[in-house]
Amino acid sequence: MDRWRATGRVGAVLSGLVLLAACGASGAPGALPLGRLTGTFSAGQGFGRVEPSRIFNGGDPTGLVSHIAWTSWGGATAVGTGISDYVGPDQTVAGGTEEPVTVVAFGVGTCGDRRMYRAVEWYFPHHGMTFDLHHYEDICTGTYVLSP
Repeated sequence: MDRWRATGRVGAVLSGLVLLAACGASGAPGALPLGRLTGTFSAGQGFGRVEPSRIFNGGDPTGLVSHIAWTSWGGATAVGTGISDYVGPDQTVAGGTEEPVTVVAFGVGTCGDRRMYRAVEWYFPHHGMTFDLHHYEDICTGTYVLSP
């Protein structure tokens, strides 16, 4: 059971405000990376990179976003689109389907001594979902955050 399954919000808010920290970022000097591998996400992918085309938190398929095309990067908020596994209410992860998602990286700041996007969330707008900055993955600590 990954991410939001316990709260019934699984594919809906594979929301990971991924509070990120840089770790071996690629790209131009000063470019903001999308975090680092740490804690629960230590087996993930895409963290520590600039404009990653794939983000995976290391869990089940609802924790993967692939084929990400970023339409913005480097400002206060970065936005892209990709594909992830949508699991609707009362569905199991096995019953999920790959569908388009919107990815938002935000929360620019430092983690350790590196400046980066400290948060990322992905969601399914065509299922009525919207950006929710209260549910995210904290990549500085490697934990999930679920604030009311």
